[in-house]
Amino acid sequence: MSTGDIQGYDVPAVEQWIKAHIPSLTPPFDWVQLEGGHSNLTYLLQDQKGLKAVVRRPPLGRLLPKAHDMSREWAFISSLAPTGFPVPAALGFCEDTEITGAWFYVMGFKQGRPLHSRDETEVWVSRDQRVTLAHSFIDTLADLHTFDPDTIGLGTLAKKEGYVARQIKTWYRSWEASIEPAKYDDPRAHDLRSYYLDNTPAQIRASVVHGDYGFHNCLIGSDATVTAVVDWEIGTLGDPLADLGYSLKSWPESAADIARTPDAPMAAEGLPFRWELAQRYAERTGLSVRDLDFYISINHWKGAAIIHGVYARYLAGQKSTEGIDLDLLRSRITLSLDRAEEALSRFIGS
Repeated sequence: MSTGDIQGYDVPAVEQWIKAHIPSLTPPFDWVQLEGGHSNLTYLLQDQKGLKAVVRRPPLGRLLPKAHDMSREWAFISSLAPTGFPVPAALGFCEDTEITGAWFYVMGFKQGRPLHSRDETEVWVSRDQRVTLAHSFIDTLADLHTFDPDTIGLGTLAKKEGYVARQIKTWYRSWEASIEPAKYDDPRAHDLRSYYLDNTPAQIRASVVHGDYGFHNCLIGSDATVTAVVDWEIGTLGDPLADLGYSLKSWPESAADIARTPDAPMAAEGLPFRWELAQRYAERTGLSVRDLDFYISINHWKGAAIIHGVYARYLAGQKSTEGIDLDLLRSRITLSLDRAEEALSRFIGS
């Protein structure tokens, strides 16, 4: 890739910084842009000796406060890497905006690929490896939740207690702010919020939580195990069971669940159902998963608020609607609230 095609980086300045601060890499590099990562500008670098690394910085333009926080991502990988947890190696972090206009960091390269669809799972992971895949997926999350944030140097990163209440406050505020521009409200969003606030189980432990842990943010190796967990920009400290609820909220519990989302990466044949994974998580962490459906419900409700906000921005003209099926987007809000109610009914009936 020519340097003129590399967005967001002053290539000579960045390569000079890397040469001065990361002696294991030898510039100049071959630069290849990597897709994904919440629009952060992420490039694969290959040096003169064939060694590979990855450089990452925020997108161009004005950003919301706390959005695309490279220092936060760096804190997670630099603290977790020494523990043996599967994250890329933390090679270097640059806070000098004179170099390329923003903070950036360099991390090691890990083999593997994320999974975004059933087809990708079935192509990348053979039928006889899919139980291995599921077990590695849940074991990795369980291992993350067993770390003491203080012990690994993350104890002051964020508030530890009241995680669920903070999530409810944030996303209910988003829902209310979106009602007028979206021209759409649903009383269930308000009723569910009230129930959650009155019935949130006590937070037993404060753990490192990823916040967006799924196959899309895991690199899966050729042996069907997780080689790296990536995209830590919304990571924080909080209730591990809420993090588990997010990661398992769309994991099927039955063949009927698979039929509802047949293209999801978890819909591939040969994967265990959700409750088996939840029980495995419980055995590995020592945490009870009795209230898992409460956390699944709240994560579906949160998903409805997120989609509601996106829908509102489209209707307000803040985003181009070209190629966007607005009716489908609106229906996803309703579907998320449906799923929230279903999970809450299971919780209440358990």
